[in-house]
Amino acid sequence: MKTESGKWKVLVLICVSIAFHFPLSTFHSLRAQIAGLNTLTVLDLSGQARTSGLGFDYLTLYDNDPTVGLDNPSLLRKELCGIGSLSFVSVFDGASMGSLSYAHHFEHFGTLMFSFRFNNYGTFEGYDEEEMPIGDVSAADYALTVGWGTWLDSNFSVGVNFKPVLSHYDSYTAFAVAFDVAGSFVSNNRRFAATLMGRNIGAQIATFDGTSESLPFEVSAEVSYKLSKAPFRFFFAATELQRWNLRYEDPNNPTTTVDPFTGEVKKEGWFEGFFDNLLRHTQFGVELNLGKAFFARVGYSYRQTAEMKAIDAINLSGFSFGFGLRTKRFEFSYAHKDYHLTQAPDFFTLSYRF
Repeated sequence: MKTESGKWKVLVLICVSIAFHFPLSTFHSLRAQIAGLNTLTVLDLSGQARTSGLGFDYLTLYDNDPTVGLDNPSLLRKELCGIGSLSFVSVFDGASMGSLSYAHHFEHFGTLMFSFRFNNYGTFEGYDEEEMPIGDVSAADYALTVGWGTWLDSNFSVGVNFKPVLSHYDSYTAFAVAFDVAGSFVSNNRRFAATLMGRNIGAQIATFDGTSESLPFEVSAEVSYKLSKAPFRFFFAATELQRWNLRYEDPNNPTTTVDPFTGEVKKEGWFEGFFDNLLRHTQFGVELNLGKAFFARVGYSYRQTAEMKAIDAINLSGFSFGFGLRTKRFEFSYAHKDYHLTQAPDFFTLSYRF
């Protein structure tokens, strides 16, 4: 009973942490524009194939996939230990992402996951302010994640990610420390799961040019449900709950126009604007489970589509898909995610049970 009491005290501390950091992070978000809102956005990227195939930042489900616990520490548990995962993302020519992770369980303490991640942006031709060549320059981000998760009982769990990150762009360097704080509920039959998470709670310690910028803080919620008599699991996420307005005025597609012949001013309707903003907070995904060996996934983000839509061109931005293969010891996942017309990276994740 003493152990259980200690775990509930941890839950209280986590809730206090979110409550303390939420107003400050929200203030930073409200006083900035949507574009270029934060620095060190590497903290916002997930390089896991399964997560990216569904189009999410993290996943909420009770599963034996260790990459679920990497982005959602509240779902770490003993059964995910002894599994190593390697992920690689081919972003574009000369740029790549990758991560390596492993989990270990400690009795009466919880489960720890260790992960190292890099984002290599490649090498570029450098020039000074007078446009004189200065040789090749490189840019990269490096992040270490130490995740901890514990179960308060058979249904409720909590977890924290500690994420120091270093960015090195040519001669400029920045360093920051961030935390993810999450709590999850899983039903007794394990088909329904829900998570509430505060992501990237923290601050810069060293800045690029002496100007401190806010990290990409976010409060989000996610649920998943697996049908009992059909091989489908559905995912839904509500994102950026700390900020309502995710819209911005696109000069190429303004919300207010003037008819060139009549001079009539046409404004976007209130309901149309409200519904568009509401959908920008949502993400959807479906996973098809064919037995225990094969998985197919598809996801959609309306916000990605709205921000990256092209005029007079077919645009699949916001859509993602992937598949996975699982054996007794190996699990392989692949995903393809469309960011915009010229950016559609491929994600690869390989897990091995030692």
